[in-house]
Amino acid sequence: MPLVESPQWRRKATDFFSSSSFKLKQAGQSAGDNIADVAGKVGSVVKSRWAIFQDARQRPPPPGDTVQERFISAAANTGVILRKGISETKEKVAVGKVKVEEAAKKTADKSKTILNSIERWQKGVASTDVFGVPIEATVQREQSGKAVPLILVKCADYLVISGLSHENLFRSEGDRKVLQQLVSLYNEDSGASLPDGVSPIDVAALIKCYLASIPEPLTTFALYDELRDARVSIDDLKNILKKLPNVNYMTLEFVTALLLRVSRKSALNKMDSRTLAVEFTPLIMWQQGDSGTDMRNHLRFTLKPPPKIVDTTSNTTTWDLLDEDDVDASSQIPLDDASPPDYSAIEVIQCLIEHHNPIFTDANETVWR
Repeated sequence: MPLVESPQWRRKATDFFSSSSFKLKQAGQSAGDNIADVAGKVGSVVKSRWAIFQDARQRPPPPGDTVQERFISAAANTGVILRKGISETKEKVAVGKVKVEEAAKKTADKSKTILNSIERWQKGVASTDVFGVPIEATVQREQSGKAVPLILVKCADYLVISGLSHENLFRSEGDRKVLQQLVSLYNEDSGASLPDGVSPIDVAALIKCYLASIPEPLTTFALYDELRDARVSIDDLKNILKKLPNVNYMTLEFVTALLLRVSRKSALNKMDSRTLAVEFTPLIMWQQGDSGTDMRNHLRFTLKPPPKIVDTTSNTTTWDLLDEDDVDASSQIPLDDASPPDYSAIEVIQCLIEHHNPIFTDANETVWR
């Protein structure tokens, strides 16, 4: 025969477990999906306690035991678990709130930076970077009074002072780690001075890396065919080059003036006008739609740090390998010889070097002290 309990105790039991259920549901909603599991677990305990209590009502109590005493014991134990569960839920909500606020702040800061960069880019001053940036945007941002990017001016001045006599100047690869450091230096400050003691070979390679990084060649895509067709005529080349934007024209004049000066010391550096033209044509003059010559791809590869891939068999990373003394970071990367050289374009650049002064008569001739 089922035990009889007073209406007062039945009401207390119902109120207690109903209140517990509501509190758990409220805590779960406040905590969110990620931590609602805590409320769910406590809710299961509450249900279990209620089932035990209901079962107890159907069985005779031991001597001296009452339904009220069993209820008080079950309610007390459940209350402890409930308070512990709600406390853990609140703690996780607090931690989650802090993490959400931190993530929101980082996202807001990043979004602000991106929006500022977009706004500055629209004004021609996207960022401090010079590598990979259109040459006109770089010159406009620098506001140096020169129509030539400062990185080229700094490098050319350094090479002229060094004497231009280093063998294979502009042909040697340069030290990859040094080049990456120089790229970082000029991306932070385009007017920075070159570090003391840097090798002229590395400075020459930096010039090539910069020219390889700009989105459009100095001669522009639009004039590619015209220049190729006019490669045998100095007058035609002179007239066609007048169609270039001023920054492109002045920078092309500056670069070819430097190459002319290098070629005049070919007895020492082994770099005559033809050799220089072969090295620089893929960087100065290429066709639109060209996915990138081997040389440009190689130089762009040089600018990028190696991926930080962890060897699963050791704790050594690719960067660690570059720091080892027995690794030659300037080792050459084999190039694909399948693409034939653009001999017509090479003849154009060779002509610009050898006949620099009569072709660029409209420019203020570059003079180094």
